[in-house]
Parts: sequence; C-alpha cells; structure tokens
Amino acid sequence: MNPLYRNDRPGQMPRSWYVASAAPAADRDPLDADRRCDLAIVGAGFTGLWAALTAARAGLDVVVLDAHRAGFGASGRNGGQVGSGFNKGQLWLEDKLGTGPARQLWDLAEEAKRQLRDFCDAHAPEARFLPGVVHGAYSEKEAAGDRAEAEHLSKRYCYDAIRPLGRDEIRDIVRTEAYHGGLIDEGAGHLHPLRYARALAREAEKAGATIHELTEVTRVERGTPAVLHTPRAKVTADHVILAGNGYLPGIMPEVAARVMPINSFIAATEPLGERWREVLSRDIAVADSRFVVNYYRMTEDRRFLFGGRESYSIGFPTDITSALRGRMESLFPQLADVRIDNVWGGTLGITMSRLPSLQRIGPNILSGAGFSGHGVALSGMAGRVMAEAVAGQADRFDTFATLPVPPFPGGGRFRAPLLTLAMTWYALRDRLGV
Repeated sequence: MNPLYRNDRPGQMPRSWYVASAAPAADRDPLDADRRCDLAIVGAGFTGLWAALTAARAGLDVVVLDAHRAGFGASGRNGGQVGSGFNKGQLWLEDKLGTGPARQLWDLAEEAKRQLRDFCDAHAPEARFLPGVVHGAYSEKEAAGDRAEAEHLSKRYCYDAIRPLGRDEIRDIVRTEAYHGGLIDEGAGHLHPLRYARALAREAEKAGATIHELTEVTRVERGTPAVLHTPRAKVTADHVILAGNGYLPGIMPEVAARVMPINSFIAATEPLGERWREVLSRDIAVADSRFVVNYYRMTEDRRFLFGGRESYSIGFPTDITSALRGRMESLFPQLADVRIDNVWGGTLGITMSRLPSLQRIGPNILSGAGFSGHGVALSGMAGRVMAEAVAGQADRFDTFATLPVPPFPGGGRFRAPLLTLAMTWYALRDRLGV
C-alpha cells in the first residue's frame, strides 16, 4: 500500500506537539498546469528543501512537488536530535573505507551541523537549536566502546566537544539507573524540527523556488529531459532529485531496493514544571544504545518528549500509547503518574547498514534517502550536495555516496518480511540485554 496515505489523510498534519506549538503555515497550491524547469524535486522535507534552496540560490529554476505539505513527513515529526557523524562510528568507517574517505565523511557531517546551526541563527531562531546530546550505554562493554570512540575523535579528529561519561556522571545528568556510562556531545544538539522545516520552505521560496503541495508524483518518465507525472499536470525537467525518503511511493525500484519505510512513534507528556529535573538535570537530548533506540528530551514548556517504538509494518498500531509509556516508565518510574497529552507516528527510511543512501539513478536523476533516524542534519547536507551535483560540482555528492549501503536481499519486493525478522531478533536481544 502507498506509504503516503496508509496512516495520513492528504495534507492533514498529525496531532503532534510540534504542530500545536508551531505557527500555522499557509497552504500552497497544487500543480494544475504543465510546467518546464531546470530541476524538479520530489518531496518537501529537509532533503528536498535544502536542495531547492541551494539550487535556487545558484540561479536554477526549481519546482518542488509534495503529496502533502512542506515538512509533513519525518522532517516535521522526528525527535529533533542533531547528532554528530553517522549511525556508524568513525572507527567503523575507517575500517570499512580507509582513513582518508572516513575523514572526508566526518568533515561533511560536521559541515552539516554547521549548516543547520547557521541557518537557524539567521532564519529560524524559533526552531530553538540548543547544544548537547547524551548517549546512554546499557552495559560496560557498550560504555567501553563509547570511551574508545570519544578518545579516537579527540586524538585523530581534534574533536573535543565529546567526552565519555562514567556511571555516576551520566546519572547526574540523566536520572535513570539503566545506564552504565556513555557520552556527552556538546557539538550535537536538538531543535523544533517542524519550525525548522517551515523556515526552510520560506527561504527556498524567497530564493525563487516554487513549492506545490497536495501534488503526488505518480510516475517519473526517464529521459533527457525527464517528465514527472502528477494527477492533474506534468513537470518536464532537465534534472530530478528524489527526496521522498520513507514516504516515496514505489516509483523508482533502485531506491526501493536500498531504502525501506518503517514507522517510529513519540509521546509528549503534560507540562512537568519543575519536575522536569527529576528526569534531566540539563536541557539536553538523550539517545541510548538499544537497537530499537529510546530517544528523548524536554520541550520549551517542559513536556517530556519520548520516542522509542518502531514498527516494521506499513500501518500504525491501534495502540501507540501503551508501548511508549511502558518503555518510558521502565527508564523513569518517577513518571508513572504523569499524563500523556499527545502521541504521534511518522515514517522514515532505513537501509541495511543504517547509513544514508545517495544514488545516481540515471544521468539526470539523483536520490537521497535512508537516513535511518540520523537525518536532521545529514538529510539537509544530502540535499545540498545533490543540488551542487546538478549544478556541475559533484565532488561532495560522490564523497557522500561512498557510504556502504547494500541492497536488501531480494530487493524491494522481499525487504519488508526479511527485515522484520531481523528487527524482531534485535528487539528480543534488547529485552534480554544481550
């Protein structure tokens, strides 16, 4: 079933704390007449909007098509955490790719964070970017791995914003008995993702890009130029960027072979007032070492935002709240009496290696997807380097595309059942503490 509509109605944003706390956005008109342009972009999330902004600033005629609204998908629903690097550490990347390519990727990821911070400072102060992310380790072995990564980043990359935390140090910050240690990264951070996405859309339009909402791309006709078909009109474009991520319908098998949609869920509690310090001693974000990761932080009105349940079926479960509350209370039993005011879900794209997939689908078609929960900064940089490649500067796109992202066994057709079996196994390991 089409992931665009299985859990959402056209253009209707979820009832999330993000929607409730963001200023209303004006709707944009659907595409209702044929259009010719230099670059057509499918998807108005972080990736597509950064591609549009970059290309429009370079003087290209840009059209963005989204089946729902700008920031509708994972870009406006995620945990808001801005991490350093990739889902795999630098030691892992060096082992797989060599020190030179791994260093280039690290530099690109660092620039992704700077790009986001600079944009928020200049155009989206309402997104409230704040520094600090903690990684919690459930075992001494995992804590030792965190220490080794932090020491390596300091020694080889001169990255001193990160340091290891012992058992007592992490419990001074995160008020749970679950973690044996971990890391704190002051160079990472967190923000309000929907406000950020909407600011990106505004700036892309100011730069000259056109965004059409409620306009699903049903087919891409390959060629020079390419033709994008929608229900009421078509766009003829010299270049195409596919930026639908987990919401991209099955219009391009090369993407489906490497990127699979999964669902993730978040709960927002009632405002905690000064009780928020029973959970965190600082206004920082936290993610932990579970394969089905728990991630959480406080909002500006001191609600506790807690995410941590994944679903590998395309449809949302009927009861989202119970599982989220159970995971939250297992870490923070002190919150057992706290009311949950909002729960929502969203679809993201993951890959076999949990690393982003940037691909050349054809001579004039690029794709960026599969950020696997690590995309608030990286997806924006993916959009930027794809726009640079369209303009003739492909070096940074080629660097990004060196990340190892194998196809799913059996390609797009069998990815879901096989991955569901694998994820069920990892979830069982999480519960057993293996």
